Amino acid sequence: MTSFSIEWVAAFLFAVALIHTFAAKFFERLSHRYPEHAGLFHLLGEVEVVFGFWAIVLIVCMAWLQDGTQALAYAESRQYTEPLFVFVVMVVAASKPILTFVISAVDALSRLMPMRASLAKAWLCLSVVPLLGSAITEPAAMTVAALMLAPQVFRPEVPERVKYLALGVLFVNISIGGTLTSYAAPPVLMVANVWNWDSAFMFTQFGWKSALAVLVNATVAVYFLRHHLGVNTAADEAAVSEPIPKSIVLVHLGFLAAVVALAHYPVAFIGLFVMFMGFAQAYERYQNPLILKEALLVGFFLAGLVVLGGMQQWWLQPIVSTMDPQMLFYGTTVLTAFTDNAALTYLGSLILDISDEAKYSLVAGAVAGGGLTVIANAPNPAGVALLRAGFADASIGAGGLLFGALIPTLVAMAALLWL
Repeated sequence: MTSFSIEWVAAFLFAVALIHTFAAKFFERLSHRYPEHAGLFHLLGEVEVVFGFWAIVLIVCMAWLQDGTQALAYAESRQYTEPLFVFVVMVVAASKPILTFVISAVDALSRLMPMRASLAKAWLCLSVVPLLGSAITEPAAMTVAALMLAPQVFRPEVPERVKYLALGVLFVNISIGGTLTSYAAPPVLMVANVWNWDSAFMFTQFGWKSALAVLVNATVAVYFLRHHLGVNTAADEAAVSEPIPKSIVLVHLGFLAAVVALAHYPVAFIGLFVMFMGFAQAYERYQNPLILKEALLVGFFLAGLVVLGGMQQWWLQPIVSTMDPQMLFYGTTVLTAFTDNAALTYLGSLILDISDEAKYSLVAGAVAGGGLTVIANAPNPAGVALLRAGFADASIGAGGLLFGALIPTLVAMAALLWL
């Protein structure tokens, strides 16, 4: 079978995976209706499993339609640095010493703000922490923000529509909050070296606009959350638990900084991760259980996206290359809902003689639409894995996320297009 036919099969499986993503909540409900098959339906309802599952189906189809050697060669030709990095940085960033350190910092800042402490903390988690992603990378910021917001906002007694709005704001703010530097946001990473965009360029062209949008989105979310946030939360309890020695906290922060600095070198950051695991085991009394399962599922999701997305260039690139700058901005924002925004900017970087206006529009649209779906931005699966327990059926509906992210996405679009 020709490679063209394989590309059609890959496109079909990509579409099936997208439909499966939107239907994940349906499978979770089936698991309650048919308990004898609950295990299978739970598996099919795991959003993080979807793209990994269909990527395996693609490799099997390639082996059947072509041959096993070509299928394995394609799988091994993909770049898995990002899935591996997200797995490692999620585990390290979610460790108790780092989480406690950030909670303490947020608590200190909240006391300086002229509002109820619970509102101030929620606002800081939805604004300052996403902007911190420009320093510690978006996956790390997503992990920290999700773990801090889970006991505050994503509780059963909070209305679903309010939780979806908060989730949409978190995802959009994480997506645009990493644009203050040239290394923290995956869609920026894909083009920074090719187009010679340094951190100074990113801040002046994207960063300050994104920061304003982040502050507006966080304020809107907290306004709707104001009646649903109590005075004390589980996050407060975590901050006042057994004190962790400063030396332990500094070592953990050092591991996180080193992993971020070596984000492009998987052999190096995986070696550091093994050392981190050993250190965490040595001082187990200062740790909570590491989120290995959640991080592995997210890594599996992203690896599946890499495999499936690698064969979508034949239809994505022609669409991107034929748009004028303004249409490219809107088109990229919409396309981001259906594919990873880093994949879109990567394809854009391959276009010869692309204008500076088109470059800006491509990246601006990609980051603005990064909260619309689970697959739109690399850190989103991490947020889903950490927050879904707070939603009905312990599952996040793709439709609910889409509607929750619409307003913050429009705010991001307006800031990046008009300012």
